[in-house]
Amino acid sequence: MEPDLFTAAAEERQEKDPAGSPLAVRMRPRTLDEVVGQQHLLKPGSPLRRLVGEGAGGPAGPSSVILWGPPGTGKTTLAYVVSKATNKRFVELSAITAGVKEVRAVIDGARRATGGYGKETVLFLDEIHRFSKAQQDSLLPAVENRWVTLIAATTENPYFSVISPLLSRSLLLTLEPLTDDDVRDLLRRALSDERGLKDAVALPEDTEDHLLRIAGGDARRALTALEAAAGAALDKGEAEISLTTLEETVDRAAVTYDRDGDQHYDVASALIKSIRGSDVDAALHYLARMIEAGEDPRFIARRLMISASEDIGLADPNALPIAVAAAQAVAMIGFPEAALTLSHATIALALAPKSNSATTAIGAALEDVRKGLAGAVPPHLRDGHYKGAAKLGHAQGYVYPHDLAEGIAEQQYAPDALKDREYYTPTRHGAEARYADAVEWTRTHLGRKRP
Repeated sequence: MEPDLFTAAAEERQEKDPAGSPLAVRMRPRTLDEVVGQQHLLKPGSPLRRLVGEGAGGPAGPSSVILWGPPGTGKTTLAYVVSKATNKRFVELSAITAGVKEVRAVIDGARRATGGYGKETVLFLDEIHRFSKAQQDSLLPAVENRWVTLIAATTENPYFSVISPLLSRSLLLTLEPLTDDDVRDLLRRALSDERGLKDAVALPEDTEDHLLRIAGGDARRALTALEAAAGAALDKGEAEISLTTLEETVDRAAVTYDRDGDQHYDVASALIKSIRGSDVDAALHYLARMIEAGEDPRFIARRLMISASEDIGLADPNALPIAVAAAQAVAMIGFPEAALTLSHATIALALAPKSNSATTAIGAALEDVRKGLAGAVPPHLRDGHYKGAAKLGHAQGYVYPHDLAEGIAEQQYAPDALKDREYYTPTRHGAEARYADAVEWTRTHLGRKRP
């Protein structure tokens, strides 16, 4: 017997005793209009709308679909809505447990159903990225000939995890992480809905905020935590879910941190100052607080990139590439794995030798420019490529450094008003000691210092 996404027995049991099903199951949307988030995929005429019958069928009917997105963003929910809204046979397979044999059984059953009594089949394949190339190949004939309409779900980048022939025969729909407002709407609906908690308990604002941080954009996680906390509150005879009860239930302390207020900037400041002070343990503490509070990982990565130039600079020239690589990785992977990358970069920056010479150098140069200390560009440095430039004296007398054995020419580069100005004052910390020697040598050979 082919596996069904929600078997008749399970549905009958749920209808008789809905309270016996998890809250996340009870609150699954029954129509696309009840889906939280993903509005970019739910517009009139969209593939998902047409898949449930809200559009033309026949030769212009919707093709197979690959749903790509983080956990808890609604991939299984959308499959469930399709199963409830369409009259097609609906079969589920999980790539974790199924293989080619099961895929062929579903395809054979679909062809019999279509030929025997005109019943089309929708196959929901969860975790398709776990299928090998050969297993994915077994889906191709059914998808190409539309023996089944495939709805495949994956949390992995399908351009790497799904074979090209299958990808080219399917519509790729990207699910976006749920926003805090999306999850908040879902929590409030679960509190009041007849299928949910039926207003049995209230959810104060501070508890709701902590629930949102725990959820991290995962609707299933949010509802699971809400259900556990509500049960604990009711057992205590409480009319509302207190923050203490939620912390005890999920074994996760609430972090005092307002992403839009003072704490956001205070903790970020403490992180950077701990890195500047080379206290790696304190830096990791503040990083952990920001991560646990649900701070945007891209914000943290930006702060680390700034610190790499502001506080480390040429004392460790690898600091900035490390911070930039961390920012790029964070943008690609997101939480929770991004915590590892941010930790990597934070440790490297905290333990790097420190120099703020790049900061003070540009600061001093900007100050002079703002004071009006600019002056004309020396004539020998001006552009000499246009007709008449030589008559104006432009580029005349310029010495090409590459023509000299030492690669440096004794000539004036700065405007007259600034010819003796020195902005860069290197330290001898770490790799910058080499730059300190270099700047002393070059200033001497430029004729600005005498040995």
